[in-house]
Amino acid sequence: MITTEPQAQTISVGNETQKIRPGSARPLGATIVDGGTNFAVYSANATQIDICLFAEDDEKPTQVFTLPERTERVFHGFIPGVGEGTKYGLRAHGAWDPQNGLRFNENKLLLDPYARAVVGEPVWGDASFAHTPGNDLVMSDLPNDAFVPKGMIVADGYDWGDDKQLNIPWDETIIYEIHVKGFTEQNPDIPAELRGTYAGLAHPKAIEYLKSLGVSAVELLPVHAFVNDEFLTDQGKVNYWGYSTLGYFAPAARYAANKTPGAEINEFRDMVKALHEAGLEVILDVVFNHTCEGSEKGPVLSFRGLDNRTYYKLDPNNLRQNENFTGTGNTVNVGHPQVMRLVLDSLRYWVQEMHVDGFRFDLAVTLGREYPDFDRHGGFFDAIYCDPVLSDVKLIAEPWDTGPGGYQLGNFPVIWAEWNDKYRDDVRTFWQTSRPILPAMGYRLTGSSDIFQLSGRKPMASLNFIAAHDGFSLNDLVSYTQKHNDANGEGNQDGHNHNIGANYGVEGVTDDPKILALRERQKRNMLATLLFSQGTPMICGGDELGRTQQGNNNAYAQDNAISWYDWNLTDADKELIAFTQLAIDIRKDNPALRRRYFFQGMPQAQGDMKDVTWLHPDGYEMTVGDWTNPELRTLGMRLDGGAIHEIDDDGDPIEPASVLLIFHAGEEETEFTLPLVERGEELSHWVALLSTDSDDGRVSLKAKAGDTIPVPSRTVMIFLPSTELDGQEYL
Repeated sequence: MITTEPQAQTISVGNETQKIRPGSARPLGATIVDGGTNFAVYSANATQIDICLFAEDDEKPTQVFTLPERTERVFHGFIPGVGEGTKYGLRAHGAWDPQNGLRFNENKLLLDPYARAVVGEPVWGDASFAHTPGNDLVMSDLPNDAFVPKGMIVADGYDWGDDKQLNIPWDETIIYEIHVKGFTEQNPDIPAELRGTYAGLAHPKAIEYLKSLGVSAVELLPVHAFVNDEFLTDQGKVNYWGYSTLGYFAPAARYAANKTPGAEINEFRDMVKALHEAGLEVILDVVFNHTCEGSEKGPVLSFRGLDNRTYYKLDPNNLRQNENFTGTGNTVNVGHPQVMRLVLDSLRYWVQEMHVDGFRFDLAVTLGREYPDFDRHGGFFDAIYCDPVLSDVKLIAEPWDTGPGGYQLGNFPVIWAEWNDKYRDDVRTFWQTSRPILPAMGYRLTGSSDIFQLSGRKPMASLNFIAAHDGFSLNDLVSYTQKHNDANGEGNQDGHNHNIGANYGVEGVTDDPKILALRERQKRNMLATLLFSQGTPMICGGDELGRTQQGNNNAYAQDNAISWYDWNLTDADKELIAFTQLAIDIRKDNPALRRRYFFQGMPQAQGDMKDVTWLHPDGYEMTVGDWTNPELRTLGMRLDGGAIHEIDDDGDPIEPASVLLIFHAGEEETEFTLPLVERGEELSHWVALLSTDSDDGRVSLKAKAGDTIPVPSRTVMIFLPSTELDGQEYL
């Protein structure tokens, strides 16, 4: 075989003509080095990769260079004189052979998967596809240069000062899930020009609210560069949630207050730095299971045109078609070494260069699919576990996808937490139905040991939530029995049908004071249950201020008042915020509510009480018959502080207080006999810290051990031990 050196290419740099040099295969992407930029692009099946440089006019490239060297499937080259702010795209040459999974089309400009900044939005049309519309076997000859987003070369460097990841322990973590735009878009305390942006979230008023609430972390819906899908654009809608990723290294420019291309990178960093200064962690919701390119009949923007067989899982019996384990048309092929490397490189970039504190992985089961079943010992999980950077940040799995065997709650490996949808459904069922569910509630209140203990994890692996971005908001959960997704334009066929919602007599908006009061109490009940359960609580942003989506449980395309937070607070909203603040403070102040180990149901040392004691309303310890009694709607639990071995800042042991909790879901008032307090005769009373019977939760109630007290209908109460000398007698 005879090989020849590639023909030398040149570029004008000032008054000189310089040659394009081989450069380096590492790192991937566009990297500024002395005198120019090194480009490195992976493609196992391409025959040639071109770099197309663009000026302000995006109609066509001003210069095109073929990367001169290929090393281990990486095409690379150094182009002198090219630097920061230059827009660029790729062209991949190779075979058009869809039947064998190859969809190269040199007519199509592609985004570099490693681009640090993405400029522009796709303009949808026939040129958006590598194939002829209507027939994915026939190659299109339409150029798309003017209609596709470009990458931008950016320089490294940012003054972080002494900023670093906060590493807040899991048992001290309270997560607040929010949307960058929705949280600030209507906040009158934030300057209009900053609303809906990273800078808006970093504004002192936004941070002041988060701090006053008491949460420890914000979990941001996707901020990787994403697109507005064609079918949404055709309807005049946008992809609001952001689960349609285009670039895994680039912050979404749409959330930048500074519209200068590339400015979003440092604006995002400024936001992280400001949140860190306030003691708040930043967790990103990331989407590595699929991309914005859809099925084999979808557009070509990056991955498909660069190497379809590498980046996507293809049907092994029909390589023309994408596997679809995600419900979006494609599945990212994370089992491929290069794709796994892309994911790991992206994650490390966001940790090391953007200082985020962790990740929530959308449809995380897909990341563990290899042959093609899910494998908790798969390569991706092993790589994360062995990585010295990524193994030390918070890792949260959404433990399902739409493929075979796609529900994997409890099956992720150590160092992973998981969204616990059984917690969500069981708590909703307890409060909003009369179905017997006490045994399940026992597990959910204590960290779901039935799900997580066998894997060697602790209670904090259970990421507990009542509501999230996907589904009813808390307000709508107590206001609607059915979804109302008409605004989505899909005939109300989209979204979940299993909501366990209740309207208490009127579907949706009402002015009936009795219904409104009951709805507010049920919100308090579910928030209190969430914050007083073992595990890691996640509050859906806005639930604490009564945010409604008007019954829409799939508001993914609603970039409007349906999704945005309404900061015109009613008295009820303000009381709910105060209630949430109080419940969070109680959780923080009482280690018994956030144990690091599962309960054993027995004394931890001689003379101790059981670490958890389940109590019947009559005051005795619950029997098997009580647990299975379909009429019993009340559950008491006493958490022994002596079973927790805490150490103070000086390394000295401390003994937290015991806690008594009463969860009464019945529609009528009941009575509850208070148990013994704890060791020592000086503590003979229980003092109530919170009752959901109160609009803001605050009470001044106290009773002796052994007394029987009335518990109002549908109420959570929490007590601490006290002496008989302080506080107000309850009876």
